[in-house]
Amino acid sequence: MIATDIDIDIESMHEHVVVRRGARSGLPIVVAVHSTALGQAIGGCRLANYPHWRDGLDDALRLSAAMSDKCALAGLPNGGGKTVVALPPGVTPDGATRRAVLHDVGDVIAGLGGTYATGPDVGTGPDDMATIAERTPYAFCRPVGAGGSGDSSEHTAVGVLAALHALCAERFGSSDLSTRSFAVLGLGRVGGHVLRMLADARATLVASDVDDSRRALAGAAGAAWASPQDCLTADVDVLVPAALGGLLTPHTVPKLRCAAIAGPANNQLDAPATADLLHQRGILWAPDIVVSAGGIIHATAVELHHETSTQATVRVHGIADTLTDILRTARAAGSTPAEAARSHARRRICGAHR
Repeated sequence: MIATDIDIDIESMHEHVVVRRGARSGLPIVVAVHSTALGQAIGGCRLANYPHWRDGLDDALRLSAAMSDKCALAGLPNGGGKTVVALPPGVTPDGATRRAVLHDVGDVIAGLGGTYATGPDVGTGPDDMATIAERTPYAFCRPVGAGGSGDSSEHTAVGVLAALHALCAERFGSSDLSTRSFAVLGLGRVGGHVLRMLADARATLVASDVDDSRRALAGAAGAAWASPQDCLTADVDVLVPAALGGLLTPHTVPKLRCAAIAGPANNQLDAPATADLLHQRGILWAPDIVVSAGGIIHATAVELHHETSTQATVRVHGIADTLTDILRTARAAGSTPAEAARSHARRRICGAHR
C-alpha cells in the first residue's frame, strides 16, 4: 500500500485526501476532506472490511462528499470529511490491536492541523472516539465521562421524529402521527429509539430486524413483528429504513406499498437514479442526509461549538423546517426531493466560496 498525501483540486470535488499505513497497526487509513468552505470538515470514522484498500478509499470519497451536503443542509458551520480504516476481509481488530489502529487514526487527523474532526461511524463508537482523542483533540461524540456528549443515537432519533412530522404534513396534510402506520426496518440503537417514540405518539407499527432477539423490543412497543422482506413491503403509510443502506433499488422499489419513506439509515438509494423511480411511483422520499442529521447536529453543537444541550436540541428539531422547505421546493418544481436537497446544499456551499 502507498503511504501518501493526495492533493485534489476543488474541481475534482475533494480538497485533500490522505492515505497512510498505520505506524502501529500496519492497516490502511484514509482521511478524505471534501470541503472546508463552510468551516472545519467533519465525518465519521469507519472500521470496515474491504476486498482491497482502494475500495475503502472509494468509500471515503463518496461518504465525505455526502457529508458536505449533510452539513450544509443541517445549517452547520462545517464541511464534509470521512475516515476509513480499510480492514482486510475477515479481520476484526480488538484489544491492543484496536487501540493501536485508533491511535494511528488520531495521528493522521492530528497531522491535518484542525481542518478535520471525526466521530463514530460503522464499526466505531463513543469509547473509540475517547481513544482517538488521546492523540488529537479533534474527535467528538466521546462518552460524557471523557468530556464528550455521549451516545448520539437518541438525538438522531429525535431528528427522525421531527422529519416524520414534516413528511406526514406534506404527504397527508397533517403532522399527527397517531393516525398513521409505520414500518420500522432495523431496531438497532437509533431504530429502537424511533420505534419507542412512534409508540409514544400512538402510531400503528410494524417492525423487523435481522436479529430475532429484537422481537421483544417490538412487542414492548406494541408493534407487529415481520420478516425484513415483509416489513420492507408492508402496506403502511410510511416506511422507516433504520438499518444499513442500499435498500432502495430498481428491484425493491416496484414492490413497495408505502406512500412515503423517511428514516435514519444512510445511503438508502443504491444509485441517484433510484430517486426518480420513487418519484414515478408517487412515493415521497425524504433524503436521508436530512433525516439522519440529528446526532451530528447535537454532538457538534455541544462538543465543537460549545452550545448547551438545550440549544443543540432546538437545532435538531429544526430538521422539520429544513425538510418542509425541501419537500415544498420539490413539489413546486415537479422535481424529486433528492434534487431539491442537492440544490439547497450546493447553494449554501457555493455561497461560502464567494
